[in-house]
Amino acid sequence: MPVRTAATHPSVTLRHVTGMLVAALALAGCTSGADGGASSASVPASSPAAMVPGVASSSSPAPATPAALPRPARTVVVVMENHSLDDVLDDPDAPWLNHLPAAVLTDWHGVTHPSQPNYVALLTGSTHGVTSDHCPTTVTGGSLPAQLTAAGLTFTGFSEGLPAAGSTTCSAGRYRRKHNPWVDVRGLPATMNQPFSAFPADQAALPTVSVVVPDMCHDTHDCRTARGDAWLRENLGPYVAWAQDHDGLLVLTYDESEHRSGNHIPTLLVGPMVRPGRYTVRGDHYTTLRTLEAMYGLPALGEAAAREPLTGIWR
Repeated sequence: MPVRTAATHPSVTLRHVTGMLVAALALAGCTSGADGGASSASVPASSPAAMVPGVASSSSPAPATPAALPRPARTVVVVMENHSLDDVLDDPDAPWLNHLPAAVLTDWHGVTHPSQPNYVALLTGSTHGVTSDHCPTTVTGGSLPAQLTAAGLTFTGFSEGLPAAGSTTCSAGRYRRKHNPWVDVRGLPATMNQPFSAFPADQAALPTVSVVVPDMCHDTHDCRTARGDAWLRENLGPYVAWAQDHDGLLVLTYDESEHRSGNHIPTLLVGPMVRPGRYTVRGDHYTTLRTLEAMYGLPALGEAAAREPLTGIWR
């Protein structure tokens, strides 16, 4: 179903309720009419990550994980570059992207300019004072990869053009470290930092969560949208097909809108747990991080704690 013909659905914000109130709300039909009857109840969740220094304080309360939020077997996050929503949505030069059976978030935003702090924010819940694309950059503290590891889950970042696994070089060919935030986070193992050539042909071998960053051409930073769309089709198309039968989720987003007003970016989610449509719920990279954390029962990092997980798009 092409995303350009999908119906619009409002977002549902879930609040934590307890005891008999859950039952009362359920009996009262606590649903969103436009969401087809999705329950708004939520349940508390705990995570081993809450006990790990640098991931979350041991005194921090466990996050509330909404009951309606899915827990995909695999999640792949792809970050593209420097385009606004209007540049991409319904663009005939992006036929693959625009014909995905996707939940299209039409009010999503980068958190700042230029590129690098947006990548850092998506992975750590903070820009850590990064205001430029300077390399090398090092940040400390919690991160999504560390949270996943502490919870017994797995993470890998795949960068197209990375010259070797674990490389910390600032640039090589069309590869740029400024788009590779897991290298910047102190303490993460070098094995998490892989070239895209290591992306497994057997999709079942993927980690729980992976982030894919194309090179400076295929992320559409330096090349036309059509080049990026063709790369996505060839390299992520097999994962999208596999995900439909294997509980996989694709999150496709852009880092920033290159100084356009509002920093308005395209963001799409695709998977068997997603209801295709165009959704006007407002969010940003911190909301994306909060949603990933909530899906896997992880505590919220930094600014993500001030966001609600994305809930209105799920089946």
